[in-house]
Amino acid sequence: MVKISATILTFNEERRIEACLQSLRDIADEIIVVDSYSTDSTLDICRRYGCRITQRHLAGFGAQRQYATSLTNPSYVLAIDADEVLSPALRNSLLQLKATELKHRVYSFSRLNFFCGFAVKHCGWYPDRQIRLFDKRYANWNLRDVHEKVIFRDSVRPEQIPGDILHYRCDTLKEYSAKQSSQATLKAKVLAVGEKSISPLTPILKGLRSFFHTYLSQGGILDGTVGWTISRQQYFAERNAYACARSIRKHHDASRQ
Repeated sequence: MVKISATILTFNEERRIEACLQSLRDIADEIIVVDSYSTDSTLDICRRYGCRITQRHLAGFGAQRQYATSLTNPSYVLAIDADEVLSPALRNSLLQLKATELKHRVYSFSRLNFFCGFAVKHCGWYPDRQIRLFDKRYANWNLRDVHEKVIFRDSVRPEQIPGDILHYRCDTLKEYSAKQSSQATLKAKVLAVGEKSISPLTPILKGLRSFFHTYLSQGGILDGTVGWTISRQQYFAERNAYACARSIRKHHDASRQ
């Protein structure tokens, strides 16, 4: 039987981590938790499930995931977030694979995202294919601070596995806004270095573009009030990321003078 190591990044996830860990039962032969110094009972719950825990400050998601991968023993790594759960269908698919043989170097799953309990089928949130199971000898995470992904040779083709990862993004709008704000701060650091120019109008224009892309191009309008709310949050997150990037660049330019 093929062995699989699961990796999880955590920070104050006491409300969700147990459901995640339960869904890994009989799938993961070891569970590696890289925690960003949680102050709640997250680590106590992880210890009850026999997880191997390391604490490390989060500088960027790509680097943190790559570090977690480096701590694993089996060649195959299943990366899952603390607010995600393997659906029964996906569990069955993975159990069948473990009982036979993992023939591919990378595998992808669909991810079904939930917003305050609502399963979002548009807004670009579904099927939201994710490469989360891979042979670390041939693939690994890139080092992007946000929107990180598993990278591999062009000749490798991901194998789609039936079933969904269930992603419970938030229970309240306040929680979702806080997560968006945190990711916008990380994205701003990337933009401050990479963007050629950021004018005073850029944050608003980028925000509006993100809103209309989510609401119209990606069908957010079909998700009703939830689609409108998500699209608005996309506007604020993108606007704030570019505004923060502009501020970082201005401060950096002033310090050089």
